[in-house]
Amino acid sequence: MSSFRHRLLGLPVLVALCAAAGCSSGDDSATAAVPSPDAAVAKLCRNLDGALPKTVDGLGREDPRPASALTAGWGSPAIILRCGVARPAEMNDPEADGAEVDGVGWLLQKRDDGSFRFTTTLRLAYVEVTIPKSRTGHGVAPLAVLAPAIKKAIPEGIAD
Repeated sequence: MSSFRHRLLGLPVLVALCAAAGCSSGDDSATAAVPSPDAAVAKLCRNLDGALPKTVDGLGREDPRPASALTAGWGSPAIILRCGVARPAEMNDPEADGAEVDGVGWLLQKRDDGSFRFTTTLRLAYVEVTIPKSRTGHGVAPLAVLAPAIKKAIPEGIAD
């Protein structure tokens, strides 16, 4: 029983040391749901993963968990890219906001938390980019950096 008591007394000391040292009990890396597209779209997404830039908006690449060739991220809070997402229902709305950035069309959706979600249009795979509220001050600059890779890896057309 004595050894049990020492373990309990050691835990608060460990917590205090960890707090003083700046330790964290959790992993601060971003998470993203991995899409599950068909094989043809997954192949396009893997090609996109290989073409993506190392930096976006001055932020280094830090891919979200779980690791997948269908997701990518930059910075913290992260700009998240997901390839092979389902077609957003908002694309059926003729009043939906859209933009073209360096030859890539995007559906624009402002989210309740102040972030923005952009989804490519007229490509054989839907690519979604989420820009957190704290990074929206740079407008569509991240999309301009991503456009060359998307144009190279995801051909124009209508995704199923």
